Amino acid sequence: MSKHPMDRRDFLRNTVAGGVGFGVLGAAAGEAMSQAPAANEGKVPRKPLGSTGEVLPIIQMGTCQTMDLKYDRRLHRCFQMGVDHIDTAQMYADGQAQKAVGVFNKQIGDRKKLFIATKVYLGVQEASAQRFKEELDKCLHDMELEYVDLFYMHMAHDERYIEPEFIQLGEDLKKSGKSRFFGFSTHDGSVPRMLTKAAELGGGIDAILFRYNFRQYGNVELNRAIDAAKKAGIGLVAMKTLAAIPDDSEEIVPFRSENFNLVQAKLKAVWADERIDSICSQMSSVEHVMENTAAAMSPVKLSMDEYMQLHRLAALTSEHYCTGCHHICESRVAGKLRIADQMRYLMYHESYHECESARKLYDALRPEERDFDRVDLAEATKACPQRIDIRERLAKARQVLSA
Repeated sequence: MSKHPMDRRDFLRNTVAGGVGFGVLGAAAGEAMSQAPAANEGKVPRKPLGSTGEVLPIIQMGTCQTMDLKYDRRLHRCFQMGVDHIDTAQMYADGQAQKAVGVFNKQIGDRKKLFIATKVYLGVQEASAQRFKEELDKCLHDMELEYVDLFYMHMAHDERYIEPEFIQLGEDLKKSGKSRFFGFSTHDGSVPRMLTKAAELGGGIDAILFRYNFRQYGNVELNRAIDAAKKAGIGLVAMKTLAAIPDDSEEIVPFRSENFNLVQAKLKAVWADERIDSICSQMSSVEHVMENTAAAMSPVKLSMDEYMQLHRLAALTSEHYCTGCHHICESRVAGKLRIADQMRYLMYHESYHECESARKLYDALRPEERDFDRVDLAEATKACPQRIDIRERLAKARQVLSA
């Protein structure tokens, strides 16, 4: 096994020359690279969040899980390790996660020692600046906070979310003191388009939380969008960095390393992209906190062999991983069938083990969005870049998620 580390740019240059197929960074990537993480001895390294002026840990605690309302050991261990950026959302654990973050803030005893981000989801048809303001007020009430550091419009997959009404919303929230910074989260096939459009605004979006992982290194369109957003000074936070698939599928390609386990290697692969300011990680136990933070603090880079193992894993398990590009598959079927959402809820069940929330989300789909028995899926399956057996996966979702 090779023990010589190689940074991402060298790795990509060599793999392209050798025909490995990871793809290349956009032309502006070199100019867009940010500074190396600041030294923070004994703690997780820190790095500037875009042009906000904030210097935050390169990993943050994601709370899309059930939290302890009395004393959450994971949050406190994160804080001990220098992870003072907490990401939550109104919908997480039916609001319980936000309340736990509020309790944690009281236990720390100094609001300025935490950077708290929250998110509100409003469907594109019901979204309005006023509704977002009202829902943020509810979030602040639940957390017993006067302000959040960063407010995201949650799951913003349509360009309407970056129209003037919503850019003005960000300015209004800052002026009111209810949020210091403003942005949106996005994680389906619209990610490249949304990043590019936000960069073209020339201001108004401070940070974007978006799906990015080792499986996407070869996505030229996405790389160009990341380049543009970085050049525009937008803070870039990666989520879903583990590219979760069922454990038994991942075992198809055993990962071998003298330095890292597979989870740590996936995180290191994202940190190797210097355009990424931070990773939002859902650490479900104290052990996971220590595993993640150890990877963040390790100065050891992934070796060429370790990168190649991740590349092979991505190639051999692609049919188990939905990238959320619903515009491809759903445009090939008649009606309103929501293929990508059902795949995502199944992933929550199989990989995150968030079974109850997955069932609730699945149950909230209308019959025409969920039922596929009479739908011709042949063209959608043929068009899927991941070669997923769509009918088989939808059948699995119905089997495990039906109430």
